[in-house]
Amino acid sequence: MNLDNNWFTELNSSTGCAFSLHIKSKLHEEQTPFQNIIIYQTTKFGNLMVLDGYVMLTERDNFIYHEMITHPVLFTHPKPRKVAIIGGGDCGSLREVTKHSYLEQIIQIEIDERVTRLAEQYFPSLCESNNDPRVKFQFEDAIQWIAKAPDNSLDVIIVDSTDPLGHGEGLFTTAFFRDCRRVLGSKGLLVQQSESPLLHLPLLQSIHKSMREGGFKSTKTLQFPLPVYPSGWWTATMAGDNLTYLRAADAYNEPINTNYYNADIQKASFILPNFLIEALPE
Repeated sequence: MNLDNNWFTELNSSTGCAFSLHIKSKLHEEQTPFQNIIIYQTTKFGNLMVLDGYVMLTERDNFIYHEMITHPVLFTHPKPRKVAIIGGGDCGSLREVTKHSYLEQIIQIEIDERVTRLAEQYFPSLCESNNDPRVKFQFEDAIQWIAKAPDNSLDVIIVDSTDPLGHGEGLFTTAFFRDCRRVLGSKGLLVQQSESPLLHLPLLQSIHKSMREGGFKSTKTLQFPLPVYPSGWWTATMAGDNLTYLRAADAYNEPINTNYYNADIQKASFILPNFLIEALPE
């Protein structure tokens, strides 16, 4: 991280990239038991949350990520009722999930409660569904929570995680995916944020491998733009036993208010460029 002349810059020597945002002011900074959290006000992207020096979200473009990590998987599962969100402390994914009125139970498992409390203060639009009666917050280690969860107790797991650094590495392992497979019902689906296909292809390949070694028969990656993440091109990877199902009538007709997602975007997002088709399993 570098802050010079009112510019926040995320430096990443491993990929040879940097990304900058023009800053008006620093609104908050604290060190929690898990990470350093800084909230900035930017000139053009609204408020910015930075965790351990890495951009997590801005007010201007977070809707793309949150809509694409939630709605495609929920419209792929034939009849989801119980959903768990792993991570997602800023509550943007939770906001999108609660738009599906047929869901009965939504559990969010976030290790660092301070992320959620600061989101409520500095990103209130992301937290507008936090009091939905279907929602339950668990502020604990999600890896341990999944390991203890009953068999066949969830329909969808959404892994809205940070990069695979530190404790977050455990959310990208075969052992974790094996526990997710056990907890999901026979038609259960998992989706995981899976980084940039341009900068992190070996990691993306390893996610597919680990998901399949964890017991999922099918894995598919979807893509979308995300301006403030490295390369501006991001992915999520879905896992299940059958990923060909799309509740097209619901996806086209359900009255869900979105800014980026629609049913045609969902279909198009799974059409990958040739180098990814060659690099990823069928």
